[in-house]
Amino acid sequence: MTTGNKKPLNTDDYISGFTPDIQEILEKIRLTIRTAAPQAQEVISYQMPAFKQGGILVYFAAWKKHIGFYPPLADDSPLKKEVAPYEGPKGNLIFPLNQPIPYDLIEKIMRHKVEQLKGN
Repeated sequence: MTTGNKKPLNTDDYISGFTPDIQEILEKIRLTIRTAAPQAQEVISYQMPAFKQGGILVYFAAWKKHIGFYPPLADDSPLKKEVAPYEGPKGNLIFPLNQPIPYDLIEKIMRHKVEQLKGN
């Protein structure tokens, strides 16, 4: 979905390579993550936007038919039931573009990941 083979230099660069409707979704995901994890730093890793705080908290990426959200959760996570409808390979999440993006769930996941960091 991005234009050309240019590697993104930062999150703004990544998002700008998509159509306006996808840009809006990616920006809202970015803001949701920032709100839940205000101390996390934005980076590009594996050519995707990511947030790190001690280590990578989450990656996210736009694909042809979905948004990929890569925050594998432990099997004992209290959020396991909520994320189950979106589970893809290796515990990563797939948010179909033909359905509403669950921003509230993204916020819960991020708050949970930040709390996990505090416990380590």
